[in-house]
Amino acid sequence: MSASYARSSVRRSLQQCTVLGMLNLVFLSGEARMRIQSMRLRNLFVCIAVVIVALCSASPSRAQGETRFGVWDNSTNPNNVMTYEPYEKGGMKITVSDPRDPKAGWSYVTMFDGKYQTVTGQNGAETAVEIINDKSTRIYNKRNGVVYQVVINTLSDDNNTINNEYIRMDKDGKITGVTHVTYNRRKK
Repeated sequence: MSASYARSSVRRSLQQCTVLGMLNLVFLSGEARMRIQSMRLRNLFVCIAVVIVALCSASPSRAQGETRFGVWDNSTNPNNVMTYEPYEKGGMKITVSDPRDPKAGWSYVTMFDGKYQTVTGQNGAETAVEIINDKSTRIYNKRNGVVYQVVINTLSDDNNTINNEYIRMDKDGKITGVTHVTYNRRKK
C-alpha cells in the first residue's frame, strides 16, 4: 500500500504542476506578455547598438594608419622627413628623421587612443594621439609633464598631402604661436 500510495502521490503532484503551468500560461496574457516581449526587443536593440559602436569605433584607427603609411617629405625643409609604419594591431609608429644626421631622429607609437607614450630619442617627452575624424588627428606633445604643443594633422582627400598646424603653448596653456607645415607623400 505504501508503494502505490507514493505513486499516486507523485502522479497527483505532477498533475498539479501541469495544471499550475497551464494556468501560468493562461494568466500570462496581456501585460505580462507585453513586458516579456518588450524586454526581448530592448535586449535586441542593446546588442545591435553594441555591435554598431564596436564597428564604428574600430574603423577610424585602422583607416588612420593605412592611409598614412609611407614616407613623407616636408615641403620646405628637405631635412625633415616623417615615416609612418604599422605598429601592433591597428596602431602606428611615427619616426621623424633628418637625412643629414640619422642620430637626430626620434619616434613614438600610438594606438590612436589618446594615451601618452614615451618619445624615443627625446628626453622627458611624451606624445598622445586621438582621432578627430577619418582624415584628422590631434597630437598632444608633452615635455617634462607639461603640454607644450598640440598638432592638428590632416590628410588630404587624395591621401598624398599631410597638413600640420602646430599650436605652441606656454606652461599655463596660453597659445604662444601657430605654424603650418605641409608634408608630401614620397613617390615610390
